Order: sequence, then C-alpha cells, then structure tokens
Amino acid sequence: MWINKLAEGVVRILTPIGPRYVQLTFTQRIYFLWIFRHFDKLPQQVLTERQQRFVDQLCVEHRYISLPSFIEEAPIIGTLERLPLVRVEDASSRGSASVQDASTPLVADLQQGP
Repeated sequence: MWINKLAEGVVRILTPIGPRYVQLTFTQRIYFLWIFRHFDKLPQQVLTERQQRFVDQLCVEHRYISLPSFIEEAPIIGTLERLPLVRVEDASSRGSASVQDASTPLVADLQQGP
C-alpha cells in the first residue's frame, strides 16, 4: 500500500467548491506520506506553518487533476480539509447572553423576597 502511494499517489484537498486532487512529484509524495503517517484526513489548521505554506504553494500552482475515472488507479495519500473556519465564539456569546437574560429576572425576584 505504501509503495503504491509512493509511486503514484495523489492528495485530495477538500475545498468549498468540492474535492480537488493534486498530482505530486516523488519528493512531495514522500513529504505528504510523512504528514499523513498517522491520519487519513487532516484539517489544514493542524499543519505547521511551513506545511501550510507548502500546501498553499501547491494550490497556487494549479496542479489539480480530475479523477472521476482515474480514482481507482491513483491511490490517495491523504485528504486535506481547506474549508473556511466557523466562528464558534459568536454563537457561544449569543447563547450565554440569552442565559444571562433568562436568569436575571429570577435573581431579581429572589432579592425582593416575600
């Protein structure tokens, strides 16, 4: 399996417009085999800054290939997710504000007493 990936493997990059497949040189395949040595799928945010620049450079070069019929022949070294980040802070701050608003009348009722 590793030999096939080393000889003719490609990297799948998940983008907002769909998956893209990048054809690599031999040394790039070795590098990606090292990156994906423990995982089949990684978000780009977990890569080091150097690895992220490397992936960005590959995407700038537009070395994408189409693999609908070729997918059986080319083994996929790994899948990289290049999807936009979802801001969780915005949703959590709105949720905590509604909890505070809901609890405020109860605290005011307790302070007034009987």
